[in-house]
Amino acid sequence: MSYVLHYALDNASLIVRLVLEELHLPYETALVDRRVSAQHRPAYQKLNPAGRIPALETPDGPMFETAAICLWLADRHRDRMLLSPAPDHPGRGRFLSWLFFLSNTVHAEMRALFYPDKYAGSDPRAQDALSKQLHRNLQAHFDVLNTAWRTVEGDLTFCDMYLAVLLRWPAIYPASADTSWYDLKRWSALHALARRIEARDTVARAMMAEGLGPTPFSAPHPPTPPEGSAL
Repeated sequence: MSYVLHYALDNASLIVRLVLEELHLPYETALVDRRVSAQHRPAYQKLNPAGRIPALETPDGPMFETAAICLWLADRHRDRMLLSPAPDHPGRGRFLSWLFFLSNTVHAEMRALFYPDKYAGSDPRAQDALSKQLHRNLQAHFDVLNTAWRTVEGDLTFCDMYLAVLLRWPAIYPASADTSWYDLKRWSALHALARRIEARDTVARAMMAEGLGPTPFSAPHPPTPPEGSAL
């Protein structure tokens, strides 16, 4: 059985797609159409009870939560490529610290930035105040990442891919918002990482599948997908 990635365009599922491609694993995709809120339908919630994207069907059953899926894939397929340090590797603790910083802090705050109504209610003033605070928070996080980021000395890990995707989104989302607060070139080390990741052949396949353009992380533009919509 190959894997089935339930995805939406330019969503957290992109991170899982990059890992699947990097590991050269056979997989199929199933579009979760957010235009009709397919993620909240009973059929999808059997895969991800939280009604969020992504979900991955595996021989052992469905999985959800981006970080969990990526860590499971990397550990399960260590024979193909080392995308995470082994449990007994001296760098495992540092790797996990950065993974959960990305997942629990940076990614979580981006979600609040992109969907302020879910966190601040319908009052535009409350949404604006939240967005401004999140801009400051994220700039501080990027300052930390720019100076301290290193998961495993000299090795590519899936955390690098996770971070590259997180560096993409603030430049173009929310689509109707002022994104001038964010300029990746301000963080030279992160900009260099984004360029390294987007130059990989495996990443190019994901870029084509989701219509992300030639510089999806270092100089992103809104996607032009063959299917789906980046809502």
